[in-house]
Amino acid sequence: MVGSMWVALGLSLACISALSLISPAWFQTPTFSFGILTYCSWPQGNSWNQSCGIFRSLDDIPDFAWKVSAATLLGGWLLLAFNAILLLSWVLVPRGLCPRWGSGPTLGVEAAAAIATIVGLLVFPISLASPFSKEACGASSMYHGGQCQLGSGYVTAIFNAVLASLLPVIGWSHMTKVQGRTILFSSDTERIILVPDMSK
Repeated sequence: MVGSMWVALGLSLACISALSLISPAWFQTPTFSFGILTYCSWPQGNSWNQSCGIFRSLDDIPDFAWKVSAATLLGGWLLLAFNAILLLSWVLVPRGLCPRWGSGPTLGVEAAAAIATIVGLLVFPISLASPFSKEACGASSMYHGGQCQLGSGYVTAIFNAVLASLLPVIGWSHMTKVQGRTILFSSDTERIILVPDMSK
């Protein structure tokens, strides 16, 4: 049961990360919005009639900090997707076919995905000083949006980064000391492993 919930959380984080990457609503004005890979414009007062574009490669992205952010966020998404596929395969494979280690082996992947996502989120606002952002947002500068407001895509990416960074913390096996022995509790295997105290 815990494994299934872990897989569901991993898959949902990978999907949320993908949606935030393609969202054009990271920063927005009343007639224009842009995100990591997409941008949209519309007539004043008619947001249903949007015209959107996409940055098809890193060469199309207008600023170096924006490119770094796109690469790290895409790397974080790939790590989350790999983690979700790995977790899904462990849940679907019969128990006797491969050993189960709890969620331990994926903790490194989850931590790397969280770090890449956080770095991408911290670097992206530097691109507000780019000519593209200044044209869209008016007097914008590094970490200052000018006329642009923070959009739902950026907030979703922040929420996703927080959840992705909590996955490794939640995944560590719970440890406790009982009569000089360390006891590891693994919820996936439902066994208690006694480890002798070697510090004496």
